[in-house]
Amino acid sequence: MKYARLFIFFTLFLAVLGLSILFPVQGPLVRELGLDETDAGWFGTAYSLAQLIASPLWGAISERLGRKPILVLGNIGFALGFGLFALGAHLGLDGTLGGPALFTFLLVSRVIGGGLSAAVFPTAAAYMADVSSNENRAAAMGLVGAAFGLGIIFGPVLGAVLAQQGFLVPLVVSSVLGLVAAAFAWFKLAETRTQATRDRARVGGLFGARDLAARRPVLILLGVSLVFTFGLVLMEATVAFLVQDVMDVRGVASTRTIGVILSVNGLTSAIVQGGGIRPLNRRFGEARLVWIGLAVAAAGLFLLSAAGSMGGFVVAMVVLGLGGALVSPSVASALSLAAHEGEQGPLAGFNSSAMALGRMLGPIVGTGLYQHVGRAAPYQVAALLVLLLCGAAVAFVRPAKRPGIA
Repeated sequence: MKYARLFIFFTLFLAVLGLSILFPVQGPLVRELGLDETDAGWFGTAYSLAQLIASPLWGAISERLGRKPILVLGNIGFALGFGLFALGAHLGLDGTLGGPALFTFLLVSRVIGGGLSAAVFPTAAAYMADVSSNENRAAAMGLVGAAFGLGIIFGPVLGAVLAQQGFLVPLVVSSVLGLVAAAFAWFKLAETRTQATRDRARVGGLFGARDLAARRPVLILLGVSLVFTFGLVLMEATVAFLVQDVMDVRGVASTRTIGVILSVNGLTSAIVQGGGIRPLNRRFGEARLVWIGLAVAAAGLFLLSAAGSMGGFVVAMVVLGLGGALVSPSVASALSLAAHEGEQGPLAGFNSSAMALGRMLGPIVGTGLYQHVGRAAPYQVAALLVLLLCGAAVAFVRPAKRPGIA
């Protein structure tokens, strides 16, 4: 188990890299296929709806069958989903499919990919909790966040570079990265669930979470995950269109600008979560970091709504990346510390499910606001929601004497 954290970090990094490669490509690709912003929103919604349903189930299964096989299966499913999406896009670009048939094919590919890849993130978070102590939990979850951040740094840049060879190239590379991550998990990760702990999980039932409804701190944290993710996805689902329209760039050329802007956000998150979250957690604790991060993220969203130049986009993304880097690992750490025996997988699954619900609603609402209300609307709505969430967190998420709030 000496290098377990490093192995899970690299597995997650590959998965996020494969996912974020699509970020600068999807907006221009959707328009190239003759679809509109709302259609793109439905693709994101379908992917996240599948994850919403599947995440708690995969988290519970990992308690009973082990972390390793579920991580492998999830990454293979990730590869399958992107492979099917690439096939559909190819059929659309060459004129074989179009209109409702093309939209349906792409939508189904996102459902398949979302349902199977939902196994990756809750299982990885539970694995990280298995190999870390309570005192090191925040740092371990920060490492998970750093994997996300680094994947989001390099993914958009790689996607923009690959797109110069054609819109389908990033999609194929994403699929290949999923297979690489699956192979890495199979050959490099050791199993953390013993036969005894698996047997106890079977006795505990499908989800294994005891008296969840009576545990208010857990429910509050899940609510923070849901609403904060929804606010962020309002941005993520529309920022490629915003950059195209504000900077007046189109087609493959736009992917370079979009990739740089998104990478700034990921770089900020990776720096904070990779090295800064542990000392900050010791100084402030998870609860206060949630409050601070929400306020900072709201400021970043307001700045993004007013951005009119490359410099404005970069500043907004730095501020937004800092806020997200404080919120996400703090919530994950607190939930992990709240878990009883056999609950790491289920609680990580519930957290992924809460985020998936936000991701399910965010794309369709965000693209609808952008298309029918105005360019600034998704970011202003998101900022107001995050500010309200910050107020609720101050009122109900109380600091604890030890790390975690449960």
